[in-house]
Amino acid sequence: MLLVLLVPAVSGCVPQWARPVAIPPWPAGPTPTWQWQLRGEFDPNVDAEVFVLDAFRTPVEDIRRLRERDRRAVCYVNVGTYEPDRPDAERFPETVLGAAAYTEGDRWLDIRQWSVLEPVLADRFRLCYGKGFTAVMPANMDGYARESGFPLTFDDQLVFNRRLAALARSAKLSPGLTNDLEQVVALEPSFDFAVNEQCFQRAECDQLLPFVEARKPVFQVEYDELADETCVAAQGYGFATIRKEPDLGPWRDLCLTAPPAR
Repeated sequence: MLLVLLVPAVSGCVPQWARPVAIPPWPAGPTPTWQWQLRGEFDPNVDAEVFVLDAFRTPVEDIRRLRERDRRAVCYVNVGTYEPDRPDAERFPETVLGAAAYTEGDRWLDIRQWSVLEPVLADRFRLCYGKGFTAVMPANMDGYARESGFPLTFDDQLVFNRRLAALARSAKLSPGLTNDLEQVVALEPSFDFAVNEQCFQRAECDQLLPFVEARKPVFQVEYDELADETCVAAQGYGFATIRKEPDLGPWRDLCLTAPPAR
């Protein structure tokens, strides 16, 4: 007797585009223009080629609108600190929570406990991929250099960050390195792009040269007014430099000159 199993189609939870079977390469040439927005009403009409958006707060519809316009969506995921307002916050046991971090209630994570953190971070990366993001920007990747409450070492951070890059690739996401300038030389081969905050203000942009020399995009943000000399220097480095308010809402200012082709 032949049994036929009828499975009803489920369309409501499937995005209306084909997920990539491989990680899309970053385009050759100058670093794409970009926008970083984590707060406020999303503005899809910002003149940018790359949008960094929050993994949890961004609905699938916003990603769909970007992809219809051939824009690249990068998923912002906090990997180094605990945030109590995230929907998966209860998955972090007290044993991995350290000293207070930047925002009230946030705490540094013990990145040495990979067996505890990996399942949570893997699910976050899967969420990114499921929503249609094609890359991930992990945040707070330099806990070893902070007062984390744990005796984290330089090597602990290298191991953790390389594991993050591999985890992202396993989820078919292009991994980016956020800040962590002291480890750029060692980590550049593992990451496809870099995101930096305030290297001009802190006079440390030269530490990002390994990404530039490898022809990988460097997305850079300052929180003070963009002086002409800053924009000239950004163009010389080949960075895509913007100015944002610290709350990372929709407002953005940018240098008027585009980075040169490499």
